[in-house]
Amino acid sequence: MSIILGIDPGSRITGYGVIQKEGRKITYLGSGCIKAFSAKKDGEEEDFSQRLQTIFAGVSELIIQFKPELFAIEQVFMGVNPGGALKLGQARGAAIVAATNNGLPVAEYSARQIKQAVVGTGAADKEQVQHMVKNILNLPGTPQADAADALAVALCHGHSYDSLNKMVGQATKTVRGRLR
Repeated sequence: MSIILGIDPGSRITGYGVIQKEGRKITYLGSGCIKAFSAKKDGEEEDFSQRLQTIFAGVSELIIQFKPELFAIEQVFMGVNPGGALKLGQARGAAIVAATNNGLPVAEYSARQIKQAVVGTGAADKEQVQHMVKNILNLPGTPQADAADALAVALCHGHSYDSLNKMVGQATKTVRGRLR
């Protein structure tokens, strides 16, 4: 049995999703968003370091609340805005530091890998991901887009983790067989 915390990082909204995986059984434990922005007053600059602190504190609190054994996060997608990609990378870093400070191993997946694992195609759109997450986890309603993406990250890691463990188990059996 494993509890997996999935993170869809964002410099303003970071989605999170928590599942429990026991064999083939997957149970939804929770999801939502960490909102890391504040209303600016006229002429006031927003303090980006406060956003990073909010993400770090929010992920740390989720780890205390749900006690996951595994942590997975979406990789940075390099789009047309290099400044946005840098901020996204910093947001990811804040979440990853929260995980490593709590002794969690960190797994990273590309958006294409996540969509492939959950929808069956790496070119799926957000609505398809939301629909499949809702169906896979038997949710009564459609989760918010960032939360659905984070749940998809957790589901992707659950599938990948099982496959990796199966391969390691088979390799161990092969090595043991050769040693006899």
